[in-house]
Amino acid sequence: MKIKCPICHEITNWEGNPFRPFCSERCKLIDLGEWLTEGYSISEPVLEGEDKEGSEEIISEK
Repeated sequence: MKIKCPICHEITNWEGNPFRPFCSERCKLIDLGEWLTEGYSISEPVLEGEDKEGSEEIISEK
């Protein structure tokens, strides 16, 4: 399956790619840097009730 890297938009393979969903280690580190420097943010706050419900669903699915 072919995917588009979310950072550089290059087309790359999903299978056998250790950096997926990115095309390379460089793009993976760029994305990590954005999270660490708070370049990304969550648009809506998570409500207390929603967080607990979501956790229970994930645990019960495993």
